[in-house]
Amino acid sequence: MSILLVGNLYLVQIVRGSVYRERAERQYARPNQDLWDRGAIFFTTRTGQQVSAASLKTGFTLAIVPKAIQDPQELATALAKYMPLDRPEFLTKAEKSTDPYEELARRLPLDVADKISEEKLKGVSLYKERWRFYPGEKLAAHVLGFVGFDGNLLTGRSGLERYYNDVLARDSSDLKKNFFAEIFSDVKQAIGTAHTEGDLITSIEPTVQGFLESTLLELQTTFTAKQVGGIVMDPQTGRIYAMALAPTFDPNEYAKEIDPSRFRNSLVENVYEVGSIIKPVTMAAGIDAGVVTASSTYYDAGFLTLDGKTISNFDGKGRGTVDMQEVLSQSLNTGAATVALKLGKDRFREYFKQFGLGEETGIDLPAEAAGLVSNLASGRDIELATASYGQGIALTPIQTIRALAALGNGGYLVTPHVVTDIKYKVGFTRSVEGDERRQVVDGKTSEEITRMLVKVVDTALLKGSYKMPQHSIAAKTGTGLIADPKGGGYYTDRFLHSFFGYFPAYNPQFIVFLYAVEPQGVAYASGSLTMPFMKIAKFLINYYEIPPDR
Repeated sequence: MSILLVGNLYLVQIVRGSVYRERAERQYARPNQDLWDRGAIFFTTRTGQQVSAASLKTGFTLAIVPKAIQDPQELATALAKYMPLDRPEFLTKAEKSTDPYEELARRLPLDVADKISEEKLKGVSLYKERWRFYPGEKLAAHVLGFVGFDGNLLTGRSGLERYYNDVLARDSSDLKKNFFAEIFSDVKQAIGTAHTEGDLITSIEPTVQGFLESTLLELQTTFTAKQVGGIVMDPQTGRIYAMALAPTFDPNEYAKEIDPSRFRNSLVENVYEVGSIIKPVTMAAGIDAGVVTASSTYYDAGFLTLDGKTISNFDGKGRGTVDMQEVLSQSLNTGAATVALKLGKDRFREYFKQFGLGEETGIDLPAEAAGLVSNLASGRDIELATASYGQGIALTPIQTIRALAALGNGGYLVTPHVVTDIKYKVGFTRSVEGDERRQVVDGKTSEEITRMLVKVVDTALLKGSYKMPQHSIAAKTGTGLIADPKGGGYYTDRFLHSFFGYFPAYNPQFIVFLYAVEPQGVAYASGSLTMPFMKIAKFLINYYEIPPDR
């Protein structure tokens, strides 16, 4: 019995101490109303330090009881000394002599509330209130999401706030329990709902997140793109270090946002025909199945006619007899299609399935889309061919980066995730990172496709002008057509640019994915996204002090 009592005293005094401290401040809350509470969210710096990403802010609501006010004009003058006051509006409220409550202001800071309280103004009440606060303002807004009303319930509406709402939400009924009754209850009852309530520790690195966001904003401004997005991930574990979109929003001011579509995390919820960055997946499948090698050749006439339809290279030109390295280096659609045809419909479709294309990744963010890959089941060669270079199938960016990470990490499909640990109210922290990895291609295939992608950067990407002499980078660009939802087919003047790369190439610590929707004044992704990618790569190499690998 004594052990149980000591254990429960620990739970009551230490684990749930904040609850009882809150109860001691009951005089600041409205009668019969609990003070709103919610768990915190933290970023994690490269050194392991936790930085507040979402917390609670405390202030005061100022209200008046009109029937208790003796001189409204005098009261207005007194209040105006400490806060902005619309006198006509105040007088209208103050003259409602039968009204028991009129709210004047919310979220007053403590110093202002203290000064007003010291005046002991008759008919004036101050109530403590709490609200969700995001110290970084726009930083990682699409990851964090925001808290808002769903009917009368204040709850997580997007991002982590929504996905982990059951962890972050607090059961205010716990405040009503009797202190001594709780001490003498069993441990399970003492814990109450605290066994599921906690704070979130994320893998988002705030400096990396900030750098990605500033780079994306510059990218969007430079090319007047409709939208740009990016992800920085550990290809070995699936940890997300940064995820961002532009335009973005401030979750502190979400109610003022005039375009609610900005709340949508397109990196997880939208699908795109991502174009030629899929060619390395097709090539890896061909190498893994043994139907091609890097030195295998084919005759490139510049076009292929399949099922009565013709596909061509981006410039419509043929190269004659070329090898598979050139298929990636020159981004030849006919070459990718040739590999797919050699694989055959069933094997090609199975490899794409193994790479997770067309399925949810399981990332811990809400409303994830699965992708659209039904064309692979058509049985026609033309759909097989177009899918080989990223057209005719639509994928989410998070799905795409997961598949591409398998090219560099030894051939394993990982689960992208943002939260690494949950710090529970009961006093312990639990890791929520899984270590499940599914091998989709052989390690030798991973090494070979990586070597080919390094050569793309060193010799072909803008003629090798961005080759890094001391660090190997494996990368590929993509310029995809945007489908016309009205007339079918594709727009002739609208494109999706994409870029991915991982480094150090043969033991990658980072994979970066970028995309831009309808960038203006630039034809290909090499012209729009190479510089931003390299800017991010150099930053990460310096920030994490990654040693040279060549």
